[in-house]
Amino acid sequence: MIATLWRDLGRSRRPVGPAVCAAVVAGLLTGCAANGPLASHDATHSGHASSDASAAADTEHGGPGEHAGGMPWAQPTASAEDAALQLQALLGHHSIVASEMMRARLRGDEDFALSANAALGKNTDAMSDMVKALLGDSAASEFKILWTAHVTALFDYALGLVRTDQAARNEAQADLGRMETALAQFFAAGAQGRLPEDAAKGAVQEHVHHLLQQADAYAAGDYATANRLFRQAYSQTFALGKVLAVALLGPEKTAGLETPAWRLRSELTRLLGEHVVLAVAATRAGVLNSPDFAAAADAVNANTADLTGAIDALFGAEPAKTFMSLWADHLQQVMAYTAAVVAKDQARRDDARAKLAGFEDQFAAFLATATSGQIPPADLAEALAMHDERLIQQIDAFVARDFQTAHDTGYSTYEHMRELASQLAAAFGDAVAQRMPSGGPETGFGGTAERVGRR
Repeated sequence: MIATLWRDLGRSRRPVGPAVCAAVVAGLLTGCAANGPLASHDATHSGHASSDASAAADTEHGGPGEHAGGMPWAQPTASAEDAALQLQALLGHHSIVASEMMRARLRGDEDFALSANAALGKNTDAMSDMVKALLGDSAASEFKILWTAHVTALFDYALGLVRTDQAARNEAQADLGRMETALAQFFAAGAQGRLPEDAAKGAVQEHVHHLLQQADAYAAGDYATANRLFRQAYSQTFALGKVLAVALLGPEKTAGLETPAWRLRSELTRLLGEHVVLAVAATRAGVLNSPDFAAAADAVNANTADLTGAIDALFGAEPAKTFMSLWADHLQQVMAYTAAVVAKDQARRDDARAKLAGFEDQFAAFLATATSGQIPPADLAEALAMHDERLIQQIDAFVARDFQTAHDTGYSTYEHMRELASQLAAAFGDAVAQRMPSGGPETGFGGTAERVGRR
């Protein structure tokens, strides 16, 4: 499927494999890009960009704690279940934007790196607002200082890679080590004994390890490894959100996070959110004629296999086959639109849009059947149309090098998937949720520590 788009984009590299893997995962909880001069450290340092990004976010989106779609990230009255999902989504998004920032530095793409810095600033502000809702003003201020220093050290590490400056990399790693200890102490203190400091530090260290190792692999041109770590970083930080929510709020307030219904909601949110970030990364790699396009497409395929495995676990093999076929068509047309934009071919753009509309109706009918009509097909088709339109908008913005809009639109698309996942989980119901196997996040911080340790 994507191999044909590879040719349409004028590539001469090896063709990409099939759109989705033939095998599907056994259960829901399997763990699974224009060049320019490098911006100066002083002008684009993440720590310096954060305050500007915060002000921009407040002006553009209506106040602190609101994302690109205008929805408050966290309110004191939010349920523990909603708060945990919000924290998962924020941490997962942090890992994605941090990776994008580091990769932009490695490519020497100044404008995209600046926009990624701004996106990291907004993400930091949103997480600080959530800490404020959970722990109060003082804790939020302390967290923001620590988290910004953490982001700054990641920036410095990427800069050391660009300049092949081992001393700078070592210094950044030392800074990250200090931040790991400080953040672990912060989370352990906020958890009031419910999260051991050693466990908190191990989780933060694993997060940092993923980000540094994916940057090393990307710099070495090992894009398959870089994207595998990209996915692991997302899954690990996403899962960490639940662990922190339970620790900070206490088990008596978060008992609902152990129900099959919430676990289904969380896992659908993770998988659909990952679909968005990987599809966005693949379209951007296509636009840039980047050498990591094939690996980015493979990562999309792997997510599709995981989503297919989820449908298989919930509904059986035949519905899973139907899902896989429809979802592959969806991705085909997103990539077809990307190729048409690069080729400046309006007719092909229109054709891709029309075919996406057909997918939306077919997939809505499929989901309506799966949910026994609990979500009307028209409502599902509208939600899917919104998803596709936002993907298209971020492609158009990226091609126009309007990177701030591309980041904001990509993020609102990611958030929209959280809303759709919650709707689908509620419609599937407790009976279906009971079929979901345990594992992954329930056994640690994202289920990736063992694999990382074996590398």
